[in-house]
Amino acid sequence: MNYISRRDYTSYKRYCKALSLEDNPKLIEEYKKVHAPGACWPEITQGMIEVGILDMEIYIMGSRLFMIMDTIPEFDHDRAMAELATKPRQSEWEAFVSRFQKTSAEATAEEKWQVMERIYKLER
Repeated sequence: MNYISRRDYTSYKRYCKALSLEDNPKLIEEYKKVHAPGACWPEITQGMIEVGILDMEIYIMGSRLFMIMDTIPEFDHDRAMAELATKPRQSEWEAFVSRFQKTSAEATAEEKWQVMERIYKLER
């Protein structure tokens, strides 16, 4: 599939993260539905914006998720994730989506989503 993106910002930090879902096709389809356009709880989106997340995309292959998260340049990942965990309904959301994920209901988003190490970048 091809995706065309438009950015309203020129300077940002990018984080790539991975998470595993339960290997259950029915649960995976449900997980996709709760992340469909308009389905994510508005408090969750608002919390992400408030901590400095500019854009986020999640991709899936089988039961593996890959997230691309673009943030403000001065974004401090650890501090922002700790702040995000205190936002309205965030812990409720994490418990809600944990039934799809290979994780516990008590795990925070930071504990679930593991930051990946970049090993290659196209140089021009």
